[in-house]
Amino acid sequence: MTATAPASAPESPKAAADERLLRTSPLKRLLGRPELGSMVGALAVFVFFSIVADSFLRASSLSTVLYAASTIGIMAVPVALLMIGGEFDLSAGVMVTSSALVSSMFSFQMTADVWVGAGVSLLVTLAIGAFNGFVLTRTKLPSFIVTLGTFLMLTGVNLGLTKLISGTVSTKSISDMDGFSSAQTLFASTLTVGGVQFKVTILWWFALVALASWILLRTRAGNWIFAVGGNKDAARAVGVPVERTTIGLYMGVALGAWISGQHLLFSYDVVQSGEGVGNELIYIIAAVIGGCLITGGYGSAIGSAVGALLFGMTSKGIVFAEWNPDWFKFFLGAMLLLATLLNAWVRKRAEATT
Repeated sequence: MTATAPASAPESPKAAADERLLRTSPLKRLLGRPELGSMVGALAVFVFFSIVADSFLRASSLSTVLYAASTIGIMAVPVALLMIGGEFDLSAGVMVTSSALVSSMFSFQMTADVWVGAGVSLLVTLAIGAFNGFVLTRTKLPSFIVTLGTFLMLTGVNLGLTKLISGTVSTKSISDMDGFSSAQTLFASTLTVGGVQFKVTILWWFALVALASWILLRTRAGNWIFAVGGNKDAARAVGVPVERTTIGLYMGVALGAWISGQHLLFSYDVVQSGEGVGNELIYIIAAVIGGCLITGGYGSAIGSAVGALLFGMTSKGIVFAEWNPDWFKFFLGAMLLLATLLNAWVRKRAEATT
């Protein structure tokens, strides 16, 4: 007598298919993009000012908008990466000024080529970023406390050292020193394309957006950033170097501060020691408008660029429309709130369709 094994039930196609290999529709992919909400907002703001401000669509006006956006965007990109990693930096604004002050005062006091001052400034600025990351990872204190402390220290050092060395609240002119013209070309020159003048900071901005997007989407470090921002303990459990990634992100913010600081210095020749206070909030706002979550683990470099563009269009659009600029902060706050609500709605729609 032979026993016959029961026939196994046929495996359903859905069970057989690996869900990781299933194709996602273009609509689902679009809804899942962090920058979608900010892009919709940017389009609305562009159309709005195109209607209410006759000069907004002029090539020279758009160049001005891009320049205003680039001065914010250069810092918004590394700040966005840091926020994706689950942290933020309240010292970013005054760090820009610190970078410019170190370059200017070192070059002037040492009668050195301005490139030497710029190099020293790069090392000092990166050291400040590394300090923020090191203290944060070692003490486990919230980034709010650590970077607020750095913000206050840099604010005091900027003013105190400048008055001690220069005797005033601003640095001395370095326009006649060796290397100034070449440094100005790199950090603060004006390019003419088709009869329209564009600031070189726009190229710096685009390059940083491209680099940051490549890091986030095409490298192992990008996976680490998302993992650290999503859940540090889980990331550490699977071998992600959490501390090293966090310190690297803070040094990335410092690099952006150095680029912005050199632009500040070589654009105006002198630096006011009290500048930069409050700009850190603008960088964070640009990143949040662009889709970054305060809680970390979500966002994109392109989104931060769109957020900076929104800032540029609003700040200059109000001027072109000949409105009272006192209302600018109101529009900025309204954009932040609306963009955050729109981003939350887009995320819910994306999760519902997956």
